Amino acid sequence: MARSVKIGVMLGYWGGRPDPATLDLVLEAERLGYDSVWTAEAYGSDAVSPLAWYGAHTTRVRLGTGVMQMAARAPTATAMAAITLDHLSGGRFVLGLGVSGPQVVEGWYGQPFAKPLARTREYVDIVRRVLARDDPVRSDGPHYTLPYPDGTGLGKSLRSTVHPLRHDLPIFLGAEGPKNIALAAEIADGWLAAFYSPRDDGEQRAALAEGFARPAARHRAQDFEVAAAASVVVDDDIERAADQLRPQLALYIGGMGARGQNFHFNVIARMGYQDVAAKVQECYLAGRRKEAEASIPRALLERLNLIGPPAKIREELTIWQNSPVALLMVRADRRSMRLLPDLLV
Repeated sequence: MARSVKIGVMLGYWGGRPDPATLDLVLEAERLGYDSVWTAEAYGSDAVSPLAWYGAHTTRVRLGTGVMQMAARAPTATAMAAITLDHLSGGRFVLGLGVSGPQVVEGWYGQPFAKPLARTREYVDIVRRVLARDDPVRSDGPHYTLPYPDGTGLGKSLRSTVHPLRHDLPIFLGAEGPKNIALAAEIADGWLAAFYSPRDDGEQRAALAEGFARPAARHRAQDFEVAAAASVVVDDDIERAADQLRPQLALYIGGMGARGQNFHFNVIARMGYQDVAAKVQECYLAGRRKEAEASIPRALLERLNLIGPPAKIREELTIWQNSPVALLMVRADRRSMRLLPDLLV
């Protein structure tokens, strides 16, 4: 039986400059009864500042980071930002975290990328200790050691001076590979899924089940929120709708990461599109971007997104409603945003 699925808006990160229409989009989402709005960061706009701005103009929608890059901030700094935004928004903040990839982590932040699973586990543990505010925060882990062990010797364990509005502020993890998804199910309150296909999610369901079955798992499946991002393009011409999405998918498959180390590429390959992903990456890295875009079949875009006339989208939404997805974070224009609530049955 189809479940109820909430709708959010994935705002992402800025391009070369902020889009002045974004605030209107956020206000429209709140007016339409959308659940949440989500920001992102790569190596330009940050994920936190825009949410403070949007939160000041709204009263109801949840405000989520999808995602804050862990290499960008010490875990205690992330906890401070989360506590601050949660207070300012009246308890509407959702902390979405992700490791990013080695190009950004090492190239932009100058931080090591190795052992991302262990780093994530330590990072989330420290954030939760700050939020709990039970004791001064210490960490003896190999990746984040508090106090710093090789300094002046004057460092001391500290407790946040600000009392969190919510000690159980939700933490979601962005994850694409099976091990990361299982870790999210074990230690987080939700999973931020990118390039999710409800028709091809057997691997993801198995990874979630593995995480929920671990002895220290925080939640059972029914208490855990799966949030998946997808584009919505309402257009009677399906091929024209697909053309709107080809450039972005080509960028992620071909240009977001190095050859042999691209997590987005790997997701598409595991869906059964290994040859497509290889062709897109080859063309993109060679500078033939239009050829890379043209190499993406419409069928792949339809598996990851909701495109076409309203009747087609309504039918395909039932597939999402029968998946583990509880929140659909859509990338959409205002027309598509207005139509979508009526298409959910």
